[in-house]
Amino acid sequence: MDKPKIAFFDFACCEGCQLQIANFGEALLDILELVDVVEFREVMSERWDGLLDAAIVEGSITDNHAVERIKKIRQKCKIMIAYGACATIGGVNGMKNSHDPGEIRRYVYKEHYESFDTIPAMAVSDIVSVDYFVHGCPIYPPEFIKVLKSVLLGISYTVPDHAVCQECKLNENVCLFEKGITCLGPITRAGCNSWCINNGNICYGCRGMVKNPNRQGAVDVLKKYGVKLQFIKSRFMMYNTCRELKNE
Repeated sequence: MDKPKIAFFDFACCEGCQLQIANFGEALLDILELVDVVEFREVMSERWDGLLDAAIVEGSITDNHAVERIKKIRQKCKIMIAYGACATIGGVNGMKNSHDPGEIRRYVYKEHYESFDTIPAMAVSDIVSVDYFVHGCPIYPPEFIKVLKSVLLGISYTVPDHAVCQECKLNENVCLFEKGITCLGPITRAGCNSWCINNGNICYGCRGMVKNPNRQGAVDVLKKYGVKLQFIKSRFMMYNTCRELKNE
């Protein structure tokens, strides 16, 4: 029986999520026992023009060429997986959406700006249907493996819709607010096992906001620690401008 054919594609991104997968080590060898990776620009030169069982896409959509390309990929794959913050919620590329597109082009490309196309940054699901999401910047390896297993078994995967704080408490971390450090864990969807906090960093909101955040609870926390709401919003927009502007 032939292995499922899987390909990795990238759009506007730093390719950090691809590197994350390339660095899986032994886990990557286990994955390769189960699937046939026919395209993965970060680690191989081969290209694939045929049909795919699954396309795994990194990066946000930021120009018309990308719109047409993602549509073509969608047409030739049975399942599409968006992975990484840029692909799932628009990511850092979305910050340009709060500026005039012409101004952005002139700033980046100088006198050659008219030669380069640009559109507001979008998540992959803003253009085509997406079957599975792996949030994060970069992705959390155990979650990616869990999603891939779900794909191979033909079952759904539901992204947790509770705050990172719950995972943080289970990991017995001291709340960063108690240390005088502002963190976005109270409003950010879980699924990463509070990975950043476990390793001495803060939560930057790269997984997007929970659907029904405890707004009053979050406000109470900010008041308790003297943190201004505008500061939290500006920090949250680093990854979430696409989603927030779209919902306004």
